[in-house]
Amino acid sequence: MSDTDTSSAGAAEGSASDEVGVEADSTSAETTTPEASTIDTERSARKVREGVVTSAGMDKTIIVTVTDRVRHAKYNKFVLKSKKLYTHDETNDAGVGDKVRVMETRPMSKSKRWRLVDVLERAR
Repeated sequence: MSDTDTSSAGAAEGSASDEVGVEADSTSAETTTPEASTIDTERSARKVREGVVTSAGMDKTIIVTVTDRVRHAKYNKFVLKSKKLYTHDETNDAGVGDKVRVMETRPMSKSKRWRLVDVLERAR
């Protein structure tokens, strides 16, 4: 009788440990998933723009002109709207005429709110 009690107790212990192991795995997966998605959401919320460098005369700062085609509200004709973005270029890598990708970042000065991500195409 003690053999059957031991085997049934061992089976009960095995199933209990399996359940605890499953619960621990699902709990750890649940806690890591929202944190990871929060970080991804925060990073993906940053704006990314592509434009052409129009000035590179300042130290570690470039001016990127971004041109967008916007439909006119009344006339339904596409109009070109351009915007100048003061961009942080840590390595002074970009030159005038380069096509670059910039990303929104924390304010670095009075007018600098963007940073250089990469140079897509060099000027000829």
